[in-house]
Amino acid sequence: MRRRVARVAVAAVLIALVLLALPLAVVIRSATFAGERSRLERDALAAAVRVGPEFAAGDPLELPAPPAGTDVGVYDATLRLRAGTGPRTADAATRRAATAATVSEHTGGHVVVAVPVSSNEQVIGVVRAAGDAGAVWSRVLVDWLVLAGAAASALGVAIFVARRQARALSVPLEELSSVCQDIADGDLTVRATGSDIAEIDRVARTQNAMVTELARLLKHERHFAANASHQLRTPLTGLQLALETALTAPDADLRAAIGEALAQGRHLHQTIDEVLRLARAGADSGSTVTRQVAELVDGVQTRWHGSFAQEQRRLAFTVAPGTEDLRVPDRVAGQVLDVLLDNALLHGTGRVDVTVREAGGALAVDVADEGRVSLPPTALFARGATTGDGTGIGLSLARDLVEASGGRLALAGSSPTVFTLLLPHAGE
Repeated sequence: MRRRVARVAVAAVLIALVLLALPLAVVIRSATFAGERSRLERDALAAAVRVGPEFAAGDPLELPAPPAGTDVGVYDATLRLRAGTGPRTADAATRRAATAATVSEHTGGHVVVAVPVSSNEQVIGVVRAAGDAGAVWSRVLVDWLVLAGAAASALGVAIFVARRQARALSVPLEELSSVCQDIADGDLTVRATGSDIAEIDRVARTQNAMVTELARLLKHERHFAANASHQLRTPLTGLQLALETALTAPDADLRAAIGEALAQGRHLHQTIDEVLRLARAGADSGSTVTRQVAELVDGVQTRWHGSFAQEQRRLAFTVAPGTEDLRVPDRVAGQVLDVLLDNALLHGTGRVDVTVREAGGALAVDVADEGRVSLPPTALFARGATTGDGTGIGLSLARDLVEASGGRLALAGSSPTVFTLLLPHAGE
């Protein structure tokens, strides 16, 4: 691109120089020859003032010494040279001057000016002044060389400016191309820098906005995939555990096992719906399905009792009187409690107590275990933050779910660990 821009600029300047130099060269030639004719005319007039009436009677004539390279001669009425230098007999220009006014012409390698001399209204002689045309051409060539040098200098400056300008135009585009290549290679953190060229700067800003939106969408999709895999793991584990128990226990009630599997399947369906709702982020501000607290607690206890029993850890639920019939967002509450209990199972120790109580117009759920939290509260809910082998997704997802429904999730105690979930509720 640099060469193309430079070639276009240099071609434009070259055309402009040619269009300017050619007429100027013609003007220089015309002006130089006109100046030579004017000088010769002055020399001829200076000689003509020496010619008096007595010249016709044959008196001798003395002329001033002409400049070097100039012939000045006086011809009588018979057109023969009487004084000075020049051809012995008059040439065509001298003959025309004898019958007319001053004659000026370029002929025979000379620039000739012939001036008639009159006395008593009759031409008594002609003064001829001639200069070498080759000397005039030499001056013309010198001027042309000066003009060519000036044009060459102008062209050199134009090439320098064109290359600088081409570089100024191409560097932002090359940088923009490099950024595009990095983006094509998968690096969505790069951004195009600004430019002094408004059009290129506008393209860079548009591209940055596009990449920012693309990165947001990709991040959104990654979060959705991570959230879905994280939330589906627990109900899938419960479903697998129920089916394995039914297969391995010889006296297992298959009807009960199928019923439990169906319940886990419904919970899987609800989990997928809730993760999709969160992924839409604004299309649906919150869950419209509510459920009584007593039913919610029973469902959570059923899902998690076996998992804690396998780890030989106790899971206890306490529901404060008067809160059993309150209705809370079913899917949000269930998903968040699943996250908190999964977190207590993986990272906590000892007994886990879930306490449901009313707190100033909201429903408070405390999930406590006998472990301790080493991360500060500000980092605990950051996506990817974990103190063990976990993914660091659960608590971040739980907070997003709660806030999308107008609630709040916070760390109430770090040693022992206590998480408090606040949800808006409604009467039965």
